[in-house]
Amino acid sequence: MGVEIERKFLVADDSWRGLAAASHPLRQGYLAVDGGITVRVRTDGQRAWLTVKGRGEGIRRPEFEYEIPANEADDMLALCRGRLVEKTRHLVEWHGHRWEVDEFRGANAGLTVAELELDDDTEVFSKPAWLGEEVTTDPRYLNASLAVHPFGSWER
Repeated sequence: MGVEIERKFLVADDSWRGLAAASHPLRQGYLAVDGGITVRVRTDGQRAWLTVKGRGEGIRRPEFEYEIPANEADDMLALCRGRLVEKTRHLVEWHGHRWEVDEFRGANAGLTVAELELDDDTEVFSKPAWLGEEVTTDPRYLNASLAVHPFGSWER
């Protein structure tokens, strides 16, 4: 079974920008969101993937991802009925780990989140100074949740 082990943090400041090795826009839509189980289609404009994620336990959750033809992904995105998330993903190397810093656009503009995929639940990693609060277990920050309840509509 495929497994994703991930930690997620808010980003406290922009000092990570000078460390970004690459950036690319992502567009993803949710074909199904049901009690922690999601079916997502994602495109970076050239390549596309279909991803199925199961309910998580702590920082671990089942994940199955398959590359699909980009033109079919575009057709699938049209089926998502507005459950879309648009963001720019920046890749930042930090002390032997690759961080994915997602700057959200559209209805989630103003939100920037850093994610780190780990090999093990107990893996030790260095936290960069630009990290803010950890939101790994806060379901509001799941991309599937942001597709249904965008950051821009939250009361703060």
